[in-house]
Amino acid sequence: MTTGPGRELLRVEGLTKSFGATRALDSVGLTIHAGEVLAVVGHNGSGKSTLVKILAGFHTADHGVIDLRAGSGEPTELRFIHQDLGLVETLSTRENLGLGGGRSGRAWLPLRTAAERRLARELTAQFGVDIDVDALVQELSPAERTIVAIARALRGWDSGRTMLLVLDEPTAALHGAEVDRLMAVVRRVAERGAGVLFISHRLDEVLGVADTVLALRNGQVAGHLPCAEVDYAGLVELVAGKAVGTLERRAATAGDPVLRVRGLAGRSITGLDVTVHAGEIVGLAGILGSGRDEVCSMIFGGRQRSAGSVELTGNPLAPGDLRSAIRHGAAFVPGDRHADGAVMTMTAAENLMTVRVPGTESRWRRISKGHEAGEAATWFATCGVLPARPAMELSQFSGGNQQKVVLAKWLRTRPRLLLLEEPTQGVDVGAKATIHQLIAETAGGGTAVLVASSEAKELAELCDRVLVLADGVVTAELTGAELTESRILRASVPA
Repeated sequence: MTTGPGRELLRVEGLTKSFGATRALDSVGLTIHAGEVLAVVGHNGSGKSTLVKILAGFHTADHGVIDLRAGSGEPTELRFIHQDLGLVETLSTRENLGLGGGRSGRAWLPLRTAAERRLARELTAQFGVDIDVDALVQELSPAERTIVAIARALRGWDSGRTMLLVLDEPTAALHGAEVDRLMAVVRRVAERGAGVLFISHRLDEVLGVADTVLALRNGQVAGHLPCAEVDYAGLVELVAGKAVGTLERRAATAGDPVLRVRGLAGRSITGLDVTVHAGEIVGLAGILGSGRDEVCSMIFGGRQRSAGSVELTGNPLAPGDLRSAIRHGAAFVPGDRHADGAVMTMTAAENLMTVRVPGTESRWRRISKGHEAGEAATWFATCGVLPARPAMELSQFSGGNQQKVVLAKWLRTRPRLLLLEEPTQGVDVGAKATIHQLIAETAGGGTAVLVASSEAKELAELCDRVLVLADGVVTAELTGAELTESRILRASVPA
């Protein structure tokens, strides 16, 4: 925690914003001081992102006051990291880190690539990761992209300018040790006199780094208090408006082997062996670069593999043959739903029906509007998608409801194998509980589930077994009493 707030950097009073008949923000107020970390929490759709977009100038408030102040009388400089990160995927990491940073030397001279590369390595090294700064951003993992965005936003913090750093879900793709590094950076930024507006669904992070917490519910302030005055359960209740139950530990009822992986190898994976049985939930843990976030895609066929075999109920799955994988009963929910899991400009119903289910189409492979409406009504109710408006564009739904639609798309195929990458990334506590329950019920119906997650707590609560990866190989297997959040974290960090 920081030592205490200093001069006022930002004051917001009576901020109100409506989109049609929906009031996204209703008379919201807050104040941030130098040296203070203020966390804003709330469900998807509570108004957090709208607040950030108004501060950034993307939206204009209907009513209210935004006052940027500093002791010197000069306005506070705001720097943002949004959920979409704002990176140019066709540029390298080095080039992205240089965007908006200006350049030194004479304007007509070429850029000094060596100096750029050296600065890029320094900016990313503070997170303890080795990123190829000449690699295109589109080639990086979600966690690596997040680190690049954070490093770019922190560029120039030592310049002495009065600043407010706005972080919108910065740790959504990060693992325990990586999160700890970022939290340390956030604390150092505040200790140097900056203010920090920190938005996160991970309430344990909020309690660990913030001085003050502001809870939004349905666009209104549900609570504003020092973090020292609230515990985790109290914060969950403040966000949800009620207590949220935890998932009860399932009785393990594993059946016959469904998935057999032998000698799997690829970019970061070396000779991986995995077996998942019917009705079993197996987790994959590991820090950034361990290979954790590549396994599910390699098994499904979306990511190239250099060696190894994959069998689903005895049927070999060839690399790159996604149709065969689906035909044999595989389903895959990728970690980046915007890029790989859905088409945001299509309706929710259209996204739901993008995977063909035999027997649901006419002879011309056409789906009737009536059948589509019926399927949407059934699966929206099953997965708790709100609002229940299947004709609405998917981009208009909150992150949690987008994820439910992506999951429902695959659950309606009645899969034999469900592959999940970061199944609750960027969703609120209520949506997380719903998704966990859906996964548990799917496994209870006999589906084999393999889930890769950066959240040790999620794996400990959800899985029957957890395989911990490091440098592309399994270094630990945790079951029974050993399957705890702390044991997963300890096993994930290299000695």
